[in-house]
Order: sequence, then structure tokens, then C-alpha cells
Amino acid sequence: MVHQGIKVELLGSIDINYERSQTTDFISLSKDLEPPGTITDSSTVPFCFNKVDKQYETYQGRFCKVRYTLRVTIIRKNFSSNIVREQEIAVMNTSTEVEDSALIKMEVGIEECLHIEFEYNKNKYHLADCIVGKVNFLLVRIRIKYMEIAIIRRETIGAGATATNENETIAKYEVMDGAPVRGELIPIRMFLSAFNMTPTYINVNNKFSVRHFLNLVLVDEEDRRYFKQQEITLWRKD
Repeated sequence: MVHQGIKVELLGSIDINYERSQTTDFISLSKDLEPPGTITDSSTVPFCFNKVDKQYETYQGRFCKVRYTLRVTIIRKNFSSNIVREQEIAVMNTSTEVEDSALIKMEVGIEECLHIEFEYNKNKYHLADCIVGKVNFLLVRIRIKYMEIAIIRRETIGAGATATNENETIAKYEVMDGAPVRGELIPIRMFLSAFNMTPTYINVNNKFSVRHFLNLVLVDEEDRRYFKQQEITLWRKD
């Protein structure tokens, strides 16, 4: 095959597919692999992109996507199109440790009907961590059918007054089945490694953010729902 050169590109892009599609490139690097010539047999050509700042992780959300692509192009002069092949690659950014995490302690109440305290051991978790907590029923005058804890992922598209929030439940765990009594203490233990989680991302290239919330939900026998939500930070451990 006669060609006019072969090049390889490293591309980083952000796709937003909400109401209308929008793609933004944040990395675009190119290297020449071969000068014009002829390919007569299969061959391997090494290449390297040195010290590229890949500050954003690969991410596939409901409306937002961060992707990295390797593209190889064989340039052909006397043909209608070049030969192009692409391969997506994954980028993960790890941390040794985050700053100190704080205990979460909150109360939920309905006057003269329900009063509970709930507590989580911290507010920052790595992706293979375990959420440990407890729920203390101080007053129970409604019949609770079950209690569950859910992790909500919130994609925020844009910023400021024009920002749009989209929530998605990515993990759910039933911690109690049946009616509790006053003074009952329900332990919580939820292993994050069992779910397909991503870290928290704040202001990715001024395009979107990803936050996570613990949502404690109580459902009574009339299917009324009582809930309390608390933001947590997720991070990827080395």
C-alpha cells in the first residue's frame, strides 16, 4: 500500500448529551509515525506521548461522558478517504489519601409521630470502602414497613443559575424489614465495592460535576416515604 504518511493522535473529549449534543476537546496531540512510503507487510511502530496531563478520569454517566481516544491515520493521496482506526483507552486517577473525614450525625422527625437519629462513620469514602452507621428510633408512632439506604449520583450540567441537575440511583440496600419499636438501634453496613461507583468530580472543564448523596428512606404501611439526604465524597484509592 502506497501512502503519504502515517500519524497517531491522542484525543481527550467531553460529550454532553442533554437537550442537544455538545462535544469539547481538551487534549489534541499528534505524532508522525512514518514518512510517505509503501507498506508491504505487517509491522509494528512504537510511539509515546510523554508527560500528558490527563487531569480528568474516563467517565460514562447518564448525560456526560469523558473519553480518551487513540486515532491512527494512514494518509492516501489519490483515494477518496484516508484509512482511520480508533481505540478508546481508560484513564483513572488515584489518591493516596484525602483530608480528614468528618462524622455525619443527623435527626429526622415528624412532630409527635416519629423521631430518629442516624449516624455515619465519616463523609468521605474510597470506592472499595464500607459505609458504617446506625439508626436510633427515639419515637415511633407510625407503622414502618421497611427502611433502605440508597446512593444517589447527581450530574450537574453547567454552572450557576443555568445549571441543570439530574439524579440517578446507582446503589440501594435494605437495612430493615418490619416495624421498629422505640429504642431500637439498627446497624448499617454497606460495602461500596459491590456497586459500579465513580469518584466525585467537581467542575470538570467547566462543563459538569458529579456528586453523591446517601439517601435514607423510611416507608410506612400506607406507602408514604420519609427520607433524609446527606452528601458524601467518593475517591479512588491507590
